Parts: sequence; structure tokens; C-alpha cells
Amino acid sequence: MRIYLVGGAVRDRLLGRDKADRDYVVVGATPEEMVAKGYRPVGKDFPVFLHGESHEEYALARTERKTGRGYQGFTMHADPSVTLEEDLRRRDLTINAIAEDDHGQLVDPYGGVRDIEQRVLRHVSEAFVEDPVRLLRVARFAARFAPMGFTVAPETMSLMREMVTNGEVDHLVPERVWQEMKRALGEPASQAFVQVLREAGALARILPEVDALYGVPQRAEYHPEVDSGIHTEMVLAMAARLALGDSLIGFAALTHDLGKALTPAEELPRHVMHEQRGKAPLLALCERLKVPVEYRELAVAVCREHLNVHRIDELKDSTVYEVIQRCDGFRRPERIGMVATACECDARGRLGMEENAYPQAGALRKVFEAARTVSTKGLDLEGKTGLEVGEMLKKARIAAIKQARASD
Repeated sequence: MRIYLVGGAVRDRLLGRDKADRDYVVVGATPEEMVAKGYRPVGKDFPVFLHGESHEEYALARTERKTGRGYQGFTMHADPSVTLEEDLRRRDLTINAIAEDDHGQLVDPYGGVRDIEQRVLRHVSEAFVEDPVRLLRVARFAARFAPMGFTVAPETMSLMREMVTNGEVDHLVPERVWQEMKRALGEPASQAFVQVLREAGALARILPEVDALYGVPQRAEYHPEVDSGIHTEMVLAMAARLALGDSLIGFAALTHDLGKALTPAEELPRHVMHEQRGKAPLLALCERLKVPVEYRELAVAVCREHLNVHRIDELKDSTVYEVIQRCDGFRRPERIGMVATACECDARGRLGMEENAYPQAGALRKVFEAARTVSTKGLDLEGKTGLEVGEMLKKARIAAIKQARASD
């Protein structure tokens, strides 16, 4: 039995990062031997064990054989005869196919160290095309490592395009798409996830609502970058800058302008009512990918309200109250801060406007804090119906908003 540290832990140490979980591969062992040594079996599809004390994962070396479509279309083979090189060969990228023995010596049969040095995301073998999830993983790793200079190898991009052409990408299941996308939206260059998928031709198949934004013009005086798709990339980049690691805000940034793809051609480059038009494609995307409710609700609020927040100083006090109410702010107070941040990402995610101030975010937070401090305790509720109490509370909150704005 020989045990090797593999995958992300080795890769990240070589990159000077210390964030990946530690995973191990075990060569030359049977499941019975693992159990006899105190490891606890947890794998359903292939032999994976948890260490009795550290609870880290130890997987028996295995090979894969393609038997059907999609990422589940594989049969696994694990026994003591499977070599470390065979196990590493089934992995997606060379930078993830490096092992380290218990003496700190690297085993790197596929050039992962070289690709780390050259900042290249490259497939291990031609078997890359057999698993469509790898297409998403490459895009996610691009979102993580693009700030360090990593790019996708041309030959790997060619295989990704092949996966789109041959229809393998269409066998992705919603849960895996969302899992990879959610992680990518919290990475430091989340826009690279969209860029890589688009370059591979996969964005139109996975996120057609986002792909439809490319080539749609906007008014240059407000959007010097003009193209709605490029604007979306810039908003994602700003979300990573202002709220790194927050995939909730990342998702709202990704989907805030979907309605612009539905603007009639005769109205371009203006996008009147795009906030209202954007709700249908946003909900369709959420339904298709089984997006969690908290992500959907924040994204809908930002899609619907971002222009109102941009012009908050022009709104009536009662309208500001309605914006907060529609965002469910009084029941979910944390949401107002997220809406404010997402709207700031939209305003600053424009060519040449990245360093602009966005006082509207502070204004929204200020009036909300004033309104949320109002309660029914100071109101005369004797003999009042529930409807009347609600109306009194509304008026008191609007008055608090008015007072807060007057103090500026």
C-alpha cells in the first residue's frame, strides 16, 4: 500500500496557495485492507474512505471507462493493480494531476508542474472530451486563476468546442451546472467563467439568456463599452472586486440585464422597460438550473430595481419605501445591503467608470436603517385593525425616510 497526496492540495502548494482540501490516492490496496486499517468507507460509486482521525478522504486508485453520455456515463475500476499514473491520467487538467509521496517527492507524469510555471490550463488526455463537467471545471479554474495569468491551452479549447459540437455538453445535469457556476461566481475573475464558455461555444447551450446579450448595443453615453455582453462581464468583474467570494451578488450581477436581449430592434440602443422584461428569462434560467430560492429572489430584486436605486435621489419618499418593501427588506434586512452592492457593481461595471463614486448605495442603506428602526411600539394601536396598523406603520416609515433624506 502506497499513499500519495493528490490534486488541489499539491497544485495550490506549488502556486503558493494554501486553500485546497487534502485528498489522497491509495495504490496497491483493497477495500478490505483499508477497513482493517481503520478507514471508514463512504464512497457509493467507487471506493473512498475517511481517515479515522483526520477525516480526510482517501480514494483507491482507479480507472474509468466511458459507457454512456454525460458525467455519469462511466464505469469505475479499482483494484491493487491500478497504478498511480493510470489514476492521474483520468483527471481533467495537468495541474490537477500531480501527486506527492510521503517524502515530499512529486510524481508528475503529465507535465503539471511545467503548466503551473507557464500558467496554462491543459487537459491530461483525449479522454477529457468524455465528461462534459470538465468543460465547466476549466471555465471555473479560469475564473480562479486568470488573475495569476492562467489561460486555456488552444488544444484544450479545441476539445471543449468538440464537446459542444458533438452534443456532449447537452448531457450536463442542472445540479452540476449550478454547482460549478455557483463556485465560479465567487472567484476573483468570475467574468472568465463566462468568457471561456463563450469562446468554447458552450455559453449559448448552458446560459442562452446570457449569451443573447452579446452584440446587443447600449447607449454609449451611459455605456461606453456599448455591448451588453461586455457590460455583463465588467459587472461580474466589479462584483468580484467589491464582494469577493459572494456568489449571491455574483449571480445578481450576471443576470441583472437579461431583459436587454429582448429589446425590440427598433428601440435600440435604448432599453426602455428592460428591468421588467428581464424577469421572465431570469426565472426561466433559475427554473432550468434549479437555482436556490435565496439566489433567485436577490437576482429578481436587482433586475427589477437597479434603475430605481441608480436614481434614488429623484424618487419620492413613498417610492423609496416601496422599493425597500419589494426587496423584502423589512423582513430580510440583509438583502438591502446586497441590493445596494449589486447596483454599485452595475454602475461601476462600465468602461472608464470603474473608479466612479456611487453614493446611491450609501443613500439606500441610510434610509433603510432609518425606516427599519420604526416599529409599532410608538403607535396608538387601540381599536385598530391589522390593515390599519399596517398602513400606520407604512406612513411612519415613510416619514422616517423623509427625515433621513432631509438630514443629508
